[in-house]
Amino acid sequence: MRRSVLMAAACVVMTLAGAALVRETPVEAAATADGRQAISYGPDKLQTLDYWPGASADAPLVLFVHGGGWSRGDKQMMQRSDKLRHWRAKGYAVASLNYRLVPAATVEQQAEDVASALAVLKSRANDLGFDGKRIALVGHSAGAHLVALVGTDPEYLRTAGLSFADIAGVVPLDGAAYNVVAQMTDGPRIMQDTYRDAFGNDPARQAKLSPTTQAAAPNAAQFLILHVQREDGIRQSKALGEALGKAGTVAEVRGFAGTGLRGHAEINRRMGDESYPATAVLDAFLARVFG
Repeated sequence: MRRSVLMAAACVVMTLAGAALVRETPVEAAATADGRQAISYGPDKLQTLDYWPGASADAPLVLFVHGGGWSRGDKQMMQRSDKLRHWRAKGYAVASLNYRLVPAATVEQQAEDVASALAVLKSRANDLGFDGKRIALVGHSAGAHLVALVGTDPEYLRTAGLSFADIAGVVPLDGAAYNVVAQMTDGPRIMQDTYRDAFGNDPARQAKLSPTTQAAAPNAAQFLILHVQREDGIRQSKALGEALGKAGTVAEVRGFAGTGLRGHAEINRRMGDESYPATAVLDAFLARVFG
């Protein structure tokens, strides 16, 4: 009798301990009505992403990196956007990631976050339901700089256990810090504090964080560099495209209407709107790199 009581007590303790372990283990958020699933790719609270499944288990994936001057922005900007609606209508899986922000983190760590998120997604391609061999990186503004940096400097992907072969294409949307050293001197004065906070004052570090400087081969296979009519954005986009071309990398540079901050915001906000000219250009690029 006493042995039965002891065994029952032990079972209760084990059950309670197991329940405690379950409560202490991080659990991903259940999918929402539109299929969105929140996924952590690191221990920091900002190392999270939202994932929407594609139309089939072998759908390509578009991984989007938000802008915000390296110090602001949020993955939630993707929700209810024309980009999300349009890409999902194309059958693509979509992911939108948060990353650690300046000044708590460095730009180097932000690029590491992009690579780490890509690695986690790729490792889970089968259970999430997309084709891990067909992934494109798309980023706007500071996010454009980050996807271009990850697509030109192999260090970030290598650290995450990946290579350029894991990226089908890279699409920077209206970035203007592809050559940081130049941007520190000929960029708009209103942005100089933002650049200084992100890239510091060391020209060697600035060059290391410049996709144009890093664009000697090897690189990701294909780039589509889109910009509006901002003087620094035009200069920087063309220079990045030329540097990639010299390295033998397929790189197309296309400009669209829009000036100042309004145009800069519009290329992000209206991407996916069928009436916006850049949408068809990006559609054609994704169709080509995804095959």
